Amino acid sequence: MTQTPVAAGRTVLVTGAGRRLGRTIALDLAAAGWQVAVHYRASEAEAQQTVADCAAAAAASGGGRHAAFACDLADEAATRALLPAVEAALGPVSAVVNNASLFEHDGAQDFGYAAMERHWRSNTGAPIVLAQVLHQRLTARGAGPRSGVVVNLLDQKLWNPNPDFLSYTLSKAALEAANTLLAQALAPLLRVVGVAPGLTLTSHLLSDEAFAAAHRLSPLGRSSTPEDVAGAVRFALENQSLTGTTLLVDGGQHLMKFERDFSMMGTPT
Repeated sequence: MTQTPVAAGRTVLVTGAGRRLGRTIALDLAAAGWQVAVHYRASEAEAQQTVADCAAAAAASGGGRHAAFACDLADEAATRALLPAVEAALGPVSAVVNNASLFEHDGAQDFGYAAMERHWRSNTGAPIVLAQVLHQRLTARGAGPRSGVVVNLLDQKLWNPNPDFLSYTLSKAALEAANTLLAQALAPLLRVVGVAPGLTLTSHLLSDEAFAAAHRLSPLGRSSTPEDVAGAVRFALENQSLTGTTLLVDGGQHLMKFERDFSMMGTPT
């Protein structure tokens, strides 16, 4: 059987792709014919495994090259150097998926500048810088309209707010606003789209039973799976009419009122 080679310009940087949701997104895109740059901060072994698994997933679509790239997204200079490093290894990049995210607990009672700055740098500043650099590089190579796209991972809690994880929530609210501003400022070369999952993966803060119960709390009877989110990301990357908007992929959880973050349910206020 003749294999179709990876199309020119189908190279995507996925941040935080060594583990969890980012890994699922990377594998889904590799299977769909994208060359994937797997970003990681500290999880090198997991990132290299994702690269190997992307190569296996891409075999049916013609293969392509995939590679891992280390970067601390809280470091502006390192973040600005990330896309040039990816392009030196894999060729021109046309898409960035900003999945990596800092998620540390604070609230109104213990909020401080340091926590806000940590979340702002990783969750808001880095995605904006990567969009800026991608636009600059598209411009430099004379790309045409809609040649690039940035997908920002958000959170259903922006449409269903609760006061837990205050700095995290503020950083994601700023990123959601940046979707609109960047879509305006960087058009027509670049599209900017948000994808907002509901409760998708468990964490050390939830038992298996608590996660399963919280996952069922939606009008559709379940929230998002990693595969649901990855499919929405791929749709956002490939649908040329989407920009300046957000796809909520949460089983309708944003339609329900939750007094606490999912990870804090059952914890005294």
